[in-house]
Amino acid sequence: MTAGIDHIAAQTYHGRKGAVENAFRYSLDYLLLDAEAEVKGPSLFTRNGRGVAALNDEDHGGAPDNGRGAVWVRDVLRDWQVPNVAKVELLAQPKLLGHVFNPVSFWLCRGADGALLAVIAEVSNTFGDRHSYLVHHADHRPITASDRMQATKIFHVSPFQPVEGGYEFRLDISDERIGIWIDYSRGQGGLIATLTGRRAPLSNGSILRALMRRPFGSRRVLALIHWQALKLWIKRGTFRSRPAPPVEDVSRG
Repeated sequence: MTAGIDHIAAQTYHGRKGAVENAFRYSLDYLLLDAEAEVKGPSLFTRNGRGVAALNDEDHGGAPDNGRGAVWVRDVLRDWQVPNVAKVELLAQPKLLGHVFNPVSFWLCRGADGALLAVIAEVSNTFGDRHSYLVHHADHRPITASDRMQATKIFHVSPFQPVEGGYEFRLDISDERIGIWIDYSRGQGGLIATLTGRRAPLSNGSILRALMRRPFGSRRVLALIHWQALKLWIKRGTFRSRPAPPVEDVSRG
């Protein structure tokens, strides 16, 4: 049985809290698919291969470039004793024209009835490091759109933010759209980040429109990240050296 692929022409907003303020809003493209099913997509899309647009397991689920996809997710769920997951979906930016960088991707773990039981937020920094945060309710009840899921931050993302503090995730994933809100807080500082957009079937037209609207794909994302870092440096934001990444590749909220 084959499954479809959804394209989300999304908007992301980042707003820095604290003495040094900075905010920006950008458009970007995400795909959502069943990570364990054979997927049927348009001719310009490839699953685990080369194409104008692609989504490859080697880029997700484990260390960058050495990912294991949904097999890794199943290992994480087993190791952390998260039961009753029948379906694993991946929400991530695609590889476009051979290049990919995802500051954050999401593994959505669902029960047989489609309820969202657990989420793994897969966070990558520009230094080539990655860490993932597993969130779920202690009693394994479904995660609803009004729930605030907590995780302790232990991974260096930006040299202008400390490692300490905590994340609060809110996820509203429906058949029509996605909405993800992340509140990083530390004392009077921190960051608000959002990802929102409508779901639509992926097509050759939507791939070509994404390339026209957002040339260079994730290369553009990397350039924008460095541009915002330069702005914070000009504003005299506190710069922190990169610490060693966590030994474990997953932590639980």
